[in-house]
Amino acid sequence: MPERRRFSHGLRFTLTAVYTVVFTILLIGVSLLFRQTLAASLDRQAHEDLNQNWAILKAMLRIDLDNGQPDLNWYYDRNDAEENSAGARVRSVLEIANQNGDTHGLETSPEYQALGVDPPQEIRAELNSPQPVWRTKHDPKGVPYLIRSSYVYDERGTEKYYVAIGLSLAESQKLLNLFTWMTIGLTPLVIIIGGLTGWFVTGRALTPVLEIASTAERIGGSNLSLRIPLRGTNDELDYLTETFNQMIERLEVTFNQIRQFSTDVSHELRTPITVVRGQLEVALFTAQTAEQYRDAIVNSLADIERLSQIVRALLLLSQSESGQVVLQKQRLDLVQVAREITEQFEIPAEGAGVRLTFHSSVAHCEGDFDRVQIDRMLSNLLSNAIKFTPEGGEVSVTVARAGASSGEEGEAEIRVSDTGHGIPPEHLPHIFDRFYRVRGKDEQASPEKGLGLGLSFVAWIVRAHGGSVDVESTPGKGTTFRVRLPLSSLAPEPPPAEAAGTEVMKAV
Repeated sequence: MPERRRFSHGLRFTLTAVYTVVFTILLIGVSLLFRQTLAASLDRQAHEDLNQNWAILKAMLRIDLDNGQPDLNWYYDRNDAEENSAGARVRSVLEIANQNGDTHGLETSPEYQALGVDPPQEIRAELNSPQPVWRTKHDPKGVPYLIRSSYVYDERGTEKYYVAIGLSLAESQKLLNLFTWMTIGLTPLVIIIGGLTGWFVTGRALTPVLEIASTAERIGGSNLSLRIPLRGTNDELDYLTETFNQMIERLEVTFNQIRQFSTDVSHELRTPITVVRGQLEVALFTAQTAEQYRDAIVNSLADIERLSQIVRALLLLSQSESGQVVLQKQRLDLVQVAREITEQFEIPAEGAGVRLTFHSSVAHCEGDFDRVQIDRMLSNLLSNAIKFTPEGGEVSVTVARAGASSGEEGEAEIRVSDTGHGIPPEHLPHIFDRFYRVRGKDEQASPEKGLGLGLSFVAWIVRAHGGSVDVESTPGKGTTFRVRLPLSSLAPEPPPAEAAGTEVMKAV
């Protein structure tokens, strides 16, 4: 636990570190790209300015020959501010030389002299170049200048003259340096802000994960009802939270089944075991004849058989509710199945003095069902109805179709009604609970009244087939159990597992 919570080993730290590193690399890369773009833009602007200055120079400069000597004339209006500014700009960084590289009688600006006069051999080479030559020179202070050199002809067009003009790149260099230093100065601050933002965002994103971990630490057998609320974002973390809640819900169901099974076993086995022990102790201390011992053994065997029935029923019901009993579905006609089960109970009903009838509003009602479980469901309902209907009463079984009127859609509805004593309203919510039996104040539990598990089996069988069951009862008038089962072949089944057996208990 402490190792998991170490700062440098946490998922939040790792995600923030990865985010910060990637963010830093991207930031540096973008900054370098912007700097390169800015440098290229400034260089392109300088070339365009020099080309424009060259065009102005050619428009203003005239080279005349006076007695064989070159005479430079600049034609622009010095009283015109715009033309005067253009002429001054062109002549600020300028060198003009003849074909021999001699600048005598021509023009070289002081700024160009500070850069260094071009040597004659370089001038002669550039005069022979068909394209202008571009280069960069630096003054004594290290200020860069972009130089464009080419040639012009005199007025007669007979002789070439070397001309080089320049443009200071100080402002461009200053702007580029300012961008560079601002980037260097702001990059650490931006990285820190980005890292803190990543830390905050990662913490917010991991909050549901931490809540899941915290909930998992608090979960125990006594508080499996804990759930993590969804954030409503429908993202991966919401899916994780929902999956975790579903897992806890399944665990809660399993724990409740185990707890219920333990409670049921301890509650139902205590009395029979006590009775068997009492009978054997009485026989041991008081019986004197073989007949008395025999009676004690017979009574004990009867109680042990009852214990066996309880254990078998509990195991089967627990296996059914936990999904270990797989439904073996086949195509069945519920009208035919219900009629056959009703006929099997005619003799017990006649012995109890109860009139048993069957009615169906449809000729056939087919669907995919487990025959063993459907038989068990109907047997339990009929057994209870006959058992709790007084002599002279009536029990009826009705099969009808609900929903669609044709095809396999819709539901089958099975009603088992009796004219017995009815069930008081306060007992109805618990009627399908295990071992729950409705009896009067002076009525005691007895083996003849069953184990109280029959309706629990009915509820599970109906749920396993994707149906529903409810009960209507009026004290003194009777009770009606209504079962609805879907006729579609896609009715849900419990999750597959090892089958636990298919023993049929007609009346539990």
